Amino acid sequence: MDLNLKDKVIMVTGGAGLPGSIGETIVRHIVAEGAIPVIVDKHTRGKKLEQELWDEGHNALFVEADLTTPKGCRNAVEQATGHYGRLEGLVNNLGVNDGVGFDGSYDDFVNSLKLNLVHFFAVTKAALPYLRKSSGPIINIASKVALTGQGKTSGYAAAKGGVLALTREWALELREDDIRVNAIVIAESWTPGYESWLKKFDDPEAKKNEIVSKIPLQKRMTTPDELADTILFLLSERASHTTGQFVHVDGGYRHLDRAIT
Repeated sequence: MDLNLKDKVIMVTGGAGLPGSIGETIVRHIVAEGAIPVIVDKHTRGKKLEQELWDEGHNALFVEADLTTPKGCRNAVEQATGHYGRLEGLVNNLGVNDGVGFDGSYDDFVNSLKLNLVHFFAVTKAALPYLRKSSGPIINIASKVALTGQGKTSGYAAAKGGVLALTREWALELREDDIRVNAIVIAESWTPGYESWLKKFDDPEAKKNEIVSKIPLQKRMTTPDELADTILFLLSERASHTTGQFVHVDGGYRHLDRAIT
C-alpha cells in the first residue's frame, strides 16, 4: 500500500537511539516510504545515522538538541524548518522509564516530567505554525504504564498519563487545522533498552519468559517494526479520519484477559 508519504518532512524526537530502538526504527521506516526524517536527539550518534542514510541515497537531517530545555526544543524545530522550510509530520517519541519513584527527590520527579512529557508540549508548540500549513499529523508515544501503573516509577507514569491527556486535548484543539493527533500505547516491545533492563535480574531469560507468557497474541513481544508500521499508517492520509485515539500495539496485553495464560 502506498502511504503517499514521499518527500514529506517528518520530525522524530529521540530518533537516534541504538539500532533496534523504537526511535531509530521509526526513522528507517520513514525513509523506506520515501519520506524525509528529521532526527532529533542529544546523542551524536544521530550524525552517523544521518550519514548512513545519505550514503544509501536518502535525504535526512540530524539535529542535535537537548529537549529537556525550552531552548533545545525551539532550536530543534528552527533548525529543521530552516533547512527544509516545511514540516509535514511530528512523532513525539523521546522518553525513558527512569524509575523515579518515592525514593527520588522533588527535583528528580520534575526532571522526569521534563524528559518524558514537557518537551512534547514545547516541541509541538514550536512546530505548530508549520504543521498548520501542512495539516501535518502528530503522533505521541505513550505507554501502558499510564493506564496500569508499574510501581516505583511515578515520574514516568505521570508523564505518560499526561501524554494521553494531551493527545485528546490537541486532537480537539487542532481539529479546525485538520491536524490529526493520535497516541501509540506501547506495552512490551523488544528493544536494546528492554534488554538492558532485563539484565538487572538474576535470571534475565526466566524474567523474559514470565513476561512473554502473559502476552495473549502469539506469546511474544511487539517488535519495533510493528510499532513503526502503525505509526507510519497514522501519519499517512490512509488514516485521514482517525484522531484522538489511543492505539494499543501490544498483542492484546492491555485489553485481553490474561487469566487464560
